[in-house]
Amino acid sequence: MGKRAEEVLELPSYEALDEYLHVNHSVYMEVADKLYYLTDVNFQYWRAQDTAVLNHKGHYTDCSDLCPTLSEFLSIPFVDGKTIEEVFDEATFYASLKDVKD
Repeated sequence: MGKRAEEVLELPSYEALDEYLHVNHSVYMEVADKLYYLTDVNFQYWRAQDTAVLNHKGHYTDCSDLCPTLSEFLSIPFVDGKTIEEVFDEATFYASLKDVKD
């Protein structure tokens, strides 16, 4: 996991988020008062993690199932029963800065 950038990412559409994740492999998503880390796992699976809940190793805790494709991941309802597409307009996105730990 990288550190959340301070600057907000300008993602003009849901499709732009899909493209961003294909290229960058991770992003932070803030919805209401919750912050999620959306990331791939060794370039094979995708998952969402809750940044407010850490496991015994100090890593974010998974809050979605592992999905083999990005399109499948983007369609699972893990944000209070809603998908990323359904909350996109109310979400704020931040880059994940690589090689910088939170």
